[in-house]
Amino acid sequence: MVIAETDGLVGCAFGFPVRSDGSWWHGFDGALPRSIEQLTESNSVFAITNMLVRPHPQDQDLAGRLQERLLVDHQALLGATLVDPADHPALGVFRSWGWRDIGEIWRPTDPTAFRVLVLPLGERTVERLEELAHHAWTRWPG
Repeated sequence: MVIAETDGLVGCAFGFPVRSDGSWWHGFDGALPRSIEQLTESNSVFAITNMLVRPHPQDQDLAGRLQERLLVDHQALLGATLVDPADHPALGVFRSWGWRDIGEIWRPTDPTAFRVLVLPLGERTVERLEELAHHAWTRWPG
């Protein structure tokens, strides 16, 4: 989890590393791309399970930076998330951040087929990492 705060909590993003056994992908409709299988096997995938952000007038991209900070801090090479296909605003925001829709996944506990979005993360430039590190409002909860 990574949080953002000023005089109070303004947002947080959380998730977990995807297990190398590939169990997170069970229920994927169709063949999972081999590159994603390989990244999963190498413990390089991090699933973002939720983001909560209060509107903040001085920072319109707070949610984007929170999700990026979470992925960078976990040294992920691939971000993954599930989005309800009826949640058009969330799908639009994730896609605007560069997330790619790779298909559907069915969970046995839910009748909804979720859209599977992934974010490939290549080499990060020193400049981008330094920019993230200078945001005092992002930190690990203590």
